[in-house]
Amino acid sequence: MVRRHQYLEKLRKTRDMQIIKVITGVRRCGKSTLLLQFQEELLQSGVDARQIVSINFEDIANNPLLEYEALYNHLLSRLTPGEMTYVFLDEVQNVPQFQKAVDSLYIQPNVDVYLTGSNASLLSGELATLLSGRYVEVSMLPLSFAEYHALVGGDRRDAWAAYFRRGGFPFAATLEDEEVWRDYLLGIYHTVLLKDIVARKGISDVAVLESVAGFLFDNVGSIVSSKKIADSLTSDGRKTNSVTVENYINALQESFILYKAGRYNIKGKQHLKSLEKYYLVDLGLRRMLLGEAAANIGHVLENIIYLELLRRGFQVQIGKVGDMEIDFIASKGSDRRYYQVAASILDPSTFKREIAPLKAVKDNYPKYILTLDELPMAEDGIHQLNVLDYLLSPA
Repeated sequence: MVRRHQYLEKLRKTRDMQIIKVITGVRRCGKSTLLLQFQEELLQSGVDARQIVSINFEDIANNPLLEYEALYNHLLSRLTPGEMTYVFLDEVQNVPQFQKAVDSLYIQPNVDVYLTGSNASLLSGELATLLSGRYVEVSMLPLSFAEYHALVGGDRRDAWAAYFRRGGFPFAATLEDEEVWRDYLLGIYHTVLLKDIVARKGISDVAVLESVAGFLFDNVGSIVSSKKIADSLTSDGRKTNSVTVENYINALQESFILYKAGRYNIKGKQHLKSLEKYYLVDLGLRRMLLGEAAANIGHVLENIIYLELLRRGFQVQIGKVGDMEIDFIASKGSDRRYYQVAASILDPSTFKREIAPLKAVKDNYPKYILTLDELPMAEDGIHQLNVLDYLLSPA
């Protein structure tokens, strides 16, 4: 079991504060394990086991607590007078109106609350209204390459080849049998679609939803629009429209299986409202669904770097400079960095094409080209970095 140090540190920083910790992320990315790891740290720090209350709402044994008043009364009975009680509610969105129980719990003295959920609706609607300014979100992703390498060990190039093909879902990383691995990821995919999207949204045409998902899986890192997807599906015999496609894309994003990168006009300093790019939460899902033929090294690399930038706390956009494009503008407060991602730039024409958009940006923020090449190249202060070196470097 690999320790998720990045996320544990976020929980440590807010421990014992009267602020609710909300851990979100796609199913099976490691949220429950993170809670267990943090609970272990609490015990090691001297917290008594009776001060820890942990409930997983996907465990049928906890069905009697799926009513918010029963849940609140149970938690109230478990509080330790005069001492801090740590309350962990895993997949809490399974409790209708859980917000009421959480809000009432929040006002009790000496209670430290941690929630997890696999749908963005957890932080929408009533919970956001009730807890405005009183919660912090910890957004989890599957394993980074550094975490994956720490888990599987061995030569980093061998680990990279496996990570590139199989993705970073923690349990999947331990599965050596290809058929078992595929079945496991297929189970995640179907659970997200059927439980987190179809059931929640009341979707009747599951085939169109799967077609939209398949289109986006196949076109990671490509500029797409709802109309383009709708026209493509309709021409293939799945009649739909851009409004339906847009709703399905939003649902895929809410389930944390899909992430959107908007476009930003660097010279005009304005956000563009169309032609976004989408990236997957884990590329193992893509190969599971589309097979080996779907391998597009450049776009897969883009996807991996996009997720890594999110892990490192950056807001990520696609850069437009004139008629050229920069793969990523990564911003964090006053920190801004520009990244191009390519499999290789050893060919002079490829190097010229990749570096041109970066040279067109005249500010002094750092600019990088990330590639699989081992030979460093630089021009006009723009540096090429090896992807593995970058992914294994400190955040």
